[in-house]
Amino acid sequence: MAGLDRWIEAVSRRERALTLAGLAGIVALAWLYLFRLSQEMESMAAMGMAHVEAWTLADAALTTTMWAVMMAAMMLPGATPVLLVFTTVNSKRRADHSVGGAPPLVSTGLFTLGYLLVWGGFSLAAATAQWGLQAAALLTDDAWTVMPVVGAAVLIAAGVYQLTPLKYACLARCQTPLGFLLSEWRDGDLGALVMGLRHGLFCLGCCWVLMALLFVGGVMNLAWVAAITAFVLLEKLLPAGRAISWITGLGLILWGIVTLRWSL
Repeated sequence: MAGLDRWIEAVSRRERALTLAGLAGIVALAWLYLFRLSQEMESMAAMGMAHVEAWTLADAALTTTMWAVMMAAMMLPGATPVLLVFTTVNSKRRADHSVGGAPPLVSTGLFTLGYLLVWGGFSLAAATAQWGLQAAALLTDDAWTVMPVVGAAVLIAAGVYQLTPLKYACLARCQTPLGFLLSEWRDGDLGALVMGLRHGLFCLGCCWVLMALLFVGGVMNLAWVAAITAFVLLEKLLPAGRAISWITGLGLILWGIVTLRWSL
């Protein structure tokens, strides 16, 4: 049994290392794409070539793609704990199956795909919101930042949401990956996809309003993107995540009120 336990642990470590390497590669490529895109936008703005025409289908597709890549860059780091726990559980189940005790392996890739599909849906909604704001002349064309009054409203709304029970309920599921998997486990490829979708929905419920803050600090302001990414990661990993949410919520409300006062 000791030899079997060592083999199971070796398999689990290898699977976690492969999962971590894959995630790191995806995130690195996503950030590289965002960096190159931000450089192109800065060059276009410097030459007075900001996009002001009505959107075409190509514009809509490119903008949705940009948001989807951005969500992968921002949200996959925070999803790393649940993916590593998922891989560990999977490895142990595979080892048990080798001696006839458990169902077959469930795909980590399909779990990740389900998670990203949820944020892909958010990306489509965000691109639609960007189009609406731009059409209403409420969004700057060079930095994709909303006008101060709209920004103040977004800040206050984000702050209020940080204080709601729904925020806490979703955050709690994101902070306990093992608890989530124990209560949500499903076998098979479809089960993996459904688990990824469900975890993605909890993550969306926790973080969607923080993603809306990109319209305040600049959609392609990479310093702002990185700051929100770091905050999402800390909120999920630190035991005091709920307290952080409350402090941040009150800070956002105050920031919004100050912004609103100075913009009127």
